[in-house]
Amino acid sequence: MPEDAALHLTQARLRARSFGAIAAAYQAHRPGYPDAAIEWGLAPLGRPARLRLLDLGAGTGKLTASLVALGPAAEVTAVEPDPEMLAVLRSTLPTVTALAGTAESIPAADASVDAVLVGQAFHWFDPAAAGAEIARVLRPGGVLAALWNYEDGSPEWMRGYHRIVRADEALGLDRPAPSRTGLETHPAFERVRTRGFDNALSMTAQGLLDTLATYSWISTLPEDERRDRTERARRYLATRPETSSGAFELPLRTTVLRAVRRVGVAAERR
Repeated sequence: MPEDAALHLTQARLRARSFGAIAAAYQAHRPGYPDAAIEWGLAPLGRPARLRLLDLGAGTGKLTASLVALGPAAEVTAVEPDPEMLAVLRSTLPTVTALAGTAESIPAADASVDAVLVGQAFHWFDPAAAGAEIARVLRPGGVLAALWNYEDGSPEWMRGYHRIVRADEALGLDRPAPSRTGLETHPAFERVRTRGFDNALSMTAQGLLDTLATYSWISTLPEDERRDRTERARRYLATRPETSSGAFELPLRTTVLRAVRRVGVAAERR
């Protein structure tokens, strides 16, 4: 592996492992997902009397909670590799089956779930290994739905904010996450679709800074650089009419990538 590629991979793995240290803040400040986005993700399944759902890379349970809210027909299992994140999930949702595991080694039997859902995590997976494992645990005709929340950077004030806070993205992680899943060409999946949903949130400047602190591209910076970016962002938000007078609407969009497990195609064994 070339030296620069190895460095980028090491940095990506560092960022992926950074969330345990901020698990409580992640649970407190990260946004959830709109019901319409989840409904669209599960739509190919119809309305069965029983839904076996697996939340993969579940973190502290932001998406898991919405799956539980679908009602008694939903049998929800959460899988998360980070012990601190998993502890918060278990504390917040004590009735959910919550297991330690990774996307590349899912603790579930073959064809045992109707849907695998992934909230804000698929871009941390090894696409080839995770795709094979997800295909293995999904029943034929089952659904994979990956969701991401993105701040809409089109308003002028948001562009200024992002110029201050965004870390240098030398890892290619600035490319839209759905383009990095490999599902478009995966032999076990078909009917790959992407759709966006409004997920605007009522926010304050302090709330936005609290959320900022939960992103890996900020939390893994050296302390002095992280503090400097945060303080510059605080001063900027205090000068903007959109954000300086209490609550405002944060323009957030949820992107959902949906794929259906092909019937008649055996899962790759890894």
